[in-house]
Amino acid sequence: MSELRSVTPAFVRDQEVQPRPAPVRTTGLVALMRARLFSSPTNIILTLIGVLLLYFIVVPLVKFLLVDAVWTGSNRTACLAETLHRDVGACWPFAQAKLSQFIYGFYPQPERWRVDLTFAIAALLLLPLLIPRAPAKTLNASLFFIAFPVLAFFLLHGGGLNGFAVSWIADLLSGLIGSLAEAGGKLASGGAFAMIVGKPVLGLATALSWLIAPLIALRDWIAASGQPVWIDLGLTAVIAVAAVVALSGGLRNGAGPLIVVLGLFVGIALVIAVLRLDRGGLPVVGTRQWGGLLVTLVVSVTGIVGSMPIGIALALGRRSSIPLIRVFSVAFIEFWRGVPLITVLFFATYMLPLFLPGNFTVDGLVRVLIGIALFAGAYNAEVIRGGLNAIPRGQAEAASALGLSYWKTTGLIVLPQALRHVIPGLVNSFIALFKDTSLVSIVALFDLLGQLRAAFADPNWSTPTTLFTGFAFTGLIYFVFCFAMSRYSLFVEHRLNAHRRT
Repeated sequence: MSELRSVTPAFVRDQEVQPRPAPVRTTGLVALMRARLFSSPTNIILTLIGVLLLYFIVVPLVKFLLVDAVWTGSNRTACLAETLHRDVGACWPFAQAKLSQFIYGFYPQPERWRVDLTFAIAALLLLPLLIPRAPAKTLNASLFFIAFPVLAFFLLHGGGLNGFAVSWIADLLSGLIGSLAEAGGKLASGGAFAMIVGKPVLGLATALSWLIAPLIALRDWIAASGQPVWIDLGLTAVIAVAAVVALSGGLRNGAGPLIVVLGLFVGIALVIAVLRLDRGGLPVVGTRQWGGLLVTLVVSVTGIVGSMPIGIALALGRRSSIPLIRVFSVAFIEFWRGVPLITVLFFATYMLPLFLPGNFTVDGLVRVLIGIALFAGAYNAEVIRGGLNAIPRGQAEAASALGLSYWKTTGLIVLPQALRHVIPGLVNSFIALFKDTSLVSIVALFDLLGQLRAAFADPNWSTPTTLFTGFAFTGLIYFVFCFAMSRYSLFVEHRLNAHRRT
């Protein structure tokens, strides 16, 4: 210790140290700009280039859409530079004058309340589905995906009913047997080999016609009655209730299924009574008179909703161990992915009727909806298959060890995780499909862009800026819908992946 005390320090500071400069801020707007925009010479150059691009793009755009825009007027003269004696930007009176055409197309003016009511019902049913904590999800989903399409059809298209399920089944079976008998008769009147095939077919058709004779007689009796719709609905309800009671073991297992069936038929009866479907229903408005945003939403929503089950079925089929199912799924996916959407629309609109029987017709819009659903389903199948491949095999093996069947394993364990993984890819496909609906104008269906092009032909609004104003307005509508889908998908993805956040 004495030796340590005797050691003289080599240096002892006898003055205070000069204060050093404050450290560079790591928080706030300045720090963020320094870290993200000016952290290196390359980033500085890119930032300056981006600012110049924004200046040369955003400033003229704001000037055209807002600063130099014309906001009031009743005809083209309000949007001419000769009238205002200044530079003229967007002609918003044009969009205001054509707004109803952009929304309804050529839908008759007195019947447009039906479109408004359809939009309102869709919003009321869709909003609770989008809110995670909203109650009665199963009931709400059933109403939106099953009941609403039927109600929307009778609201938008109009028309009534001549019967119900009993008459429909009898008509379907009668038509199929009639086609079978016609084919058998043509074969029987052909050559020797054709006669060998045709006579058994004709005999089968005759036997089936005798088999369904009681059903045909019941249909004729219903049609001859004074109230065919209500009698047919009552018979259908009795048959459905009896089937539910027989399959559920009666009331011993609870009255839940019976109450659901009775509530379903009560709801159907209310719709028939309110819309007067038993008396011809609302006036018929053909799909050729539909247009604008109505057609865009009908095609996009139907394509999105219809493509999901098709995509799931094809994705599971492509992974199936049964060769026939796997080959069919692969061939279906590769065929529809290898064909342009325009070709699909042309085939569905103009060529498909050539392959149908002469007395069988399908509405043009329905053909387009089916083609788009199949086309989008093939793309969604590959997106979903990527999610299925991302699930570890141990998930299915653990489910098998617990005694779960294939369908329960797929529906309860594998598929929910796969869909959660591919939310961005699915929403990207939905957004692309929503924008691709503009292609239906090629097959004489006037969607939003089709109505815009039709509005350009009005000489009362022919100005140098009308074209740019119209495309800016429709582009804003497309952006609102696509941006809303994108933001909601981020919300769902963030909520479902809460377990991954640290």
